[in-house]
Amino acid sequence: MSTYVFSDVHGHRATLERALMRVSPSSEDRFFCLGDMIDRGPDPVGVLRVCRELPNVCALMGNHEDLMISCLDSPGDPLATMNWGINGGAKTSSGLAELTDDEADELVAWVRSLSRWAQTVVRDRRYLLVHAGVRLSAPVPELWDERSAAEYLSAQDPEDLTWIREEFWGAPTGLAGERGDGPVIVAGHTPTPYLERMAHDLDRDPIGEDGLARMVRVGGDRWDIDCCAAGGAGLGQVLVLRLDDAKAFYEPVREGE
Repeated sequence: MSTYVFSDVHGHRATLERALMRVSPSSEDRFFCLGDMIDRGPDPVGVLRVCRELPNVCALMGNHEDLMISCLDSPGDPLATMNWGINGGAKTSSGLAELTDDEADELVAWVRSLSRWAQTVVRDRRYLLVHAGVRLSAPVPELWDERSAAEYLSAQDPEDLTWIREEFWGAPTGLAGERGDGPVIVAGHTPTPYLERMAHDLDRDPIGEDGLARMVRVGGDRWDIDCCAAGGAGLGQVLVLRLDDAKAFYEPVREGE
């Protein structure tokens, strides 16, 4: 059994499917999707369906799913409609409109049920999984276990978990502890090229020699896996990361998809 994590596919279904073909998952593998499945790209509804059908999947709420739910829950609210629209919601809205009412209701209900955080342990390392990051001013547990990690994440503001950027990436977390055995926080939301102007201790250039965005580790205990798929062909990739050995399966976004 292997454990995989990915984030911020943003409607690029074909790219995600190619990345998953490279992974070739078994029925025993686990998947964590850190949100922003929808908007911007050509087939957000298709991405929702692919993610929902993965074996042993735990999908999280991203800020784009949050925008969608806010808009659908407040059809007469021009601000909610505008916020979703200016963030690329038109593709998702039109995709949902092409479904039957029952199909759309079922898919939206699934999105509505998504958690804003998850945790897992792989090879004795604990991972805290969120869409955007955490507020670093929250009290840090003296001992990290399943219960203390859940309490730490539950105490976070839901908006921070889906929207935070500079405040998370721009300062040391303080989570590692004296023995360096604290958790690793894996997040998306912030395209890795943005990190150069908001973070220190990047383990490498966010743009590879091929000109494509790639995963970056910050300070050793924060991993940004948003490889700018929303940026489209020529920059963006979908990354599926295997936590067992940190093997990265990249698939570039192609023109027209």
